[in-house]
Amino acid sequence: MAYKKVESYDQDVTEGLMKSYKESISLLGEDANREGLIKTPERIAKAMQFITQGYTQDARAILESAKFHEDVSEMVIVKDIELYSMCEHHMLPFFGKAHVAYIPNGYITGLSKIARVVDVFARRLQVQERLTHQIMDVIQETLQPYGVAVVIESKHLCMMMRGVGKQNSSTTTSAFCGEFEKHETRNEFMKLVTSHLH
Repeated sequence: MAYKKVESYDQDVTEGLMKSYKESISLLGEDANREGLIKTPERIAKAMQFITQGYTQDARAILESAKFHEDVSEMVIVKDIELYSMCEHHMLPFFGKAHVAYIPNGYITGLSKIARVVDVFARRLQVQERLTHQIMDVIQETLQPYGVAVVIESKHLCMMMRGVGKQNSSTTTSAFCGEFEKHETRNEFMKLVTSHLH
């Protein structure tokens, strides 16, 4: 029995992207009809829909789907969340890790939902600075905790493989609100994020 991979994509979007990518391949000087490239426009069209699926997802609804009342007010940290995104300036990937914390004020959410929120905003055309704040803002608005902290560390292919060509560079962005604006709380968060507790 032959292998068949089943995936679901918007056919109109796929066909429109395929046409554009086939033309782009030709404009770059390649033969879009040679064997190795004949299916490439379709592959890219589907890959781009997957990479940007965050546009069709609702981060607030994800948090609300697992929102529980708990009388706890200790810091909750989910660190080393892998993220993959696309720089909106060159449409080249950037990738790294997000560290997210919040201090509950009567409500918590499922730990996996924090990681999913990161994916919702990462799977769009992005800049790292905006991504960091979008994650913080939706957690603050939905859970209304005492505070939220987000730190993202990423490598950007737009810096590594073009332009300045700095392969070892990385970018760190942060966003803090509420209790995390206090130095003591922020320092506790940073210490826990950078420590190895295993």
